[in-house]
Amino acid sequence: MKTVVKTHVGAYGIIIKSNEIALVRKARGGYKGKLDLPGGGIEHTELPEEALKREIMEEAGVHVINDKLFDVTSTNIKWEMEKDVYEDLHHIGVLYIVNILEDKLKSDADGLDSEGTEWYDIDKLTKDILSPFASYAIEKLGYKIN
Repeated sequence: MKTVVKTHVGAYGIIIKSNEIALVRKARGGYKGKLDLPGGGIEHTELPEEALKREIMEEAGVHVINDKLFDVTSTNIKWEMEKDVYEDLHHIGVLYIVNILEDKLKSDADGLDSEGTEWYDIDKLTKDILSPFASYAIEKLGYKIN
């Protein structure tokens, strides 16, 4: 068994309208099959806000009109990348409250790590289907998740 130790830093958007939140269904990686906040890695020389806007456009197909820093948090997950090869990931997230121009989200896959972005009723979400960042953000906003 081999373990790869990695740190990943990303910018993620919390997009809420009424009682719904925009979430991405992950197609790969340690959160495969989970619902996650739209966003992703901060590229070399990119500011977190630039990464946020680029990633939300890529994953959700919408334009960010404004954003406000909400929190910075981290989690650690270990998952099997391939047979007998594990990744021990320290995942750091810069979380923003985001307002968007459009209401319609890109519901199709981005061809990378998303199976599409959709609006989800916050009251119907459960921890077992959420990524750690999505669960953390929703609860910190004062919503209860089962």
